[in-house]
Amino acid sequence: MLSNTCKYALRALIYLAKFSKEEKMIGIKKISEDLKLSSPFLGKILQNLVKQKLLVSTKGPNGGFALAKSSGEITLWDIVTKVDGEEFFTNCLIRLDPCHTHDSEKPLCPVHAQYEKLRNEIANFYQGTTLEIVGKDIEKYEDLVKL
Repeated sequence: MLSNTCKYALRALIYLAKFSKEEKMIGIKKISEDLKLSSPFLGKILQNLVKQKLLVSTKGPNGGFALAKSSGEITLWDIVTKVDGEEFFTNCLIRLDPCHTHDSEKPLCPVHAQYEKLRNEIANFYQGTTLEIVGKDIEKYEDLVKL
């Protein structure tokens, strides 16, 4: 399950991919108002994404945030792994430890084989889905608020 922080990050980057124009940053106030998210919390998330090199930012009256690469180059995988880490794609469904740390002397969890297949399909989806692809179905920022 993705954290709320990760979900906010996804929504904000989809928003930026869809509504920021080349060489024009969008301010945190505008993003938080349009997405109806807490400005301080969203600001921390976006600053982290700047450190992770998914966003760029500038300060000042014309400052704000923009994607560091084109929307066709940033995948959902990039965002999720930068915010939540790879645990979403590696953790066991039942046990607390990731499957790759499994002790070969002990039995695998009862759903390991079925869940591993599903987990791989989910990872492939996230790796193959870009912000550009997601943004195609978004017409206006109100569509993101409904998510």
